[in-house]
Amino acid sequence: MDGDVLQAMVEHRVAWLTTMFWVITTLGNTVSMFVWSIVGCVLLLRRGRRADAVVVAGAMLTGWGVMSLAKLIFGRERPPIPERLVEISSHSFPSGHATMSALLATVAIAMMLRSTTPWLHRPAVLALPVASSLVIGFSRIYLGAHWTTDVLAGWAFGTLWGLLWIYGSGAVSARNRIAAR
Repeated sequence: MDGDVLQAMVEHRVAWLTTMFWVITTLGNTVSMFVWSIVGCVLLLRRGRRADAVVVAGAMLTGWGVMSLAKLIFGRERPPIPERLVEISSHSFPSGHATMSALLATVAIAMMLRSTTPWLHRPAVLALPVASSLVIGFSRIYLGAHWTTDVLAGWAFGTLWGLLWIYGSGAVSARNRIAAR
């Protein structure tokens, strides 16, 4: 499957799409995901939502650490050059772009749903983080930076890690409410 998808991407590359996906992959890198998460944490703190800011920061930092460890453990090589249009020296599995964008999308959506600001609950607004993560992951496949399964695993891990933090924060909150009674 991985080889077939990579070959299809190579066969359908056109200059304008390559440029567009190069911009998307640059804007969707791990550093950018951390910048967005810091912005989110600052906004949450300004609204007095300290526990939610901890969820975002904790999920992002630990998710990055576990993802980096997984890359070392699996040690999967990236697609070959010349199919790969991105020069990267790290391992391929799981995709860091897909992992971190899915993780941020997951916790961002949870924070939006917990917000009292009505427009943040609109389906079109809630779909933006998911759409962003999907486009970022696809850019990695299109540019040959990752195998398809690297991106799928990144999306799955990022989403599950985010849900784990969201569930964990809810369980801690419930335990604290019970203890306070």
